[in-house]
Amino acid sequence: MTRGSKLVVRCFAVSLDGFGAGPDQDLENPLGVGGPELFEWFFRSRTWNRMHGQEGGETGADDDRAAQGFDGIGAWILGRNMFGPVRGPWPDESWKGWWGEEPPYRVPVFVLTHHARASLPMKGGTEFHFVTGGLREALDRARAAAGGRDVRLGGGVATIRQYVTAGLVDELHLVVSPVLLGRGEKLFDGLDWRALGYACVEHTPGVRAAAHVVLRKTG
Repeated sequence: MTRGSKLVVRCFAVSLDGFGAGPDQDLENPLGVGGPELFEWFFRSRTWNRMHGQEGGETGADDDRAAQGFDGIGAWILGRNMFGPVRGPWPDESWKGWWGEEPPYRVPVFVLTHHARASLPMKGGTEFHFVTGGLREALDRARAAAGGRDVRLGGGVATIRQYVTAGLVDELHLVVSPVLLGRGEKLFDGLDWRALGYACVEHTPGVRAAAHVVLRKTG
């Protein structure tokens, strides 16, 4: 496997009690109830402001990590819930994602779903492709589209857990946020990460984040 073919998780925030998303996702709560608290470190960063055409924002370790999260990425994979709140068959093609007409990805994005839908080109270079053939089909197509660069697995929690369990994720950069959610979707529960071959290879403090942790598959 070449360097550019890695499947990576970057800047994925987890609460102190292990939740990677809040409960009850809907149109008003795309990250689940309380979920935005996980991303205070990101929302205040210079990188976030630049993504939205604004000046200012905090610099330092958190901002550096946020910026690095987009470096060398040639394609993304998202679970369907990361694309939107619509469940079941697509009623129509009016829903185009949480991000407006110009999403921040700017590369091909492969969305896992059980229901077929035509590809969706957006402004800025993002094009959503809807994959009904499962994890490996999405990864194969993303790698082909990435042109030798890495593929970033955006989530959500269930999608990351499925890819980890299948032995397909090479590296995860997790951001431990200093909040307690109490409820939601847990990233670590029920998985023996050590037996799956992962080791913590980096642990650095953030500014607003409690820590940036890198888990790498070494076995």
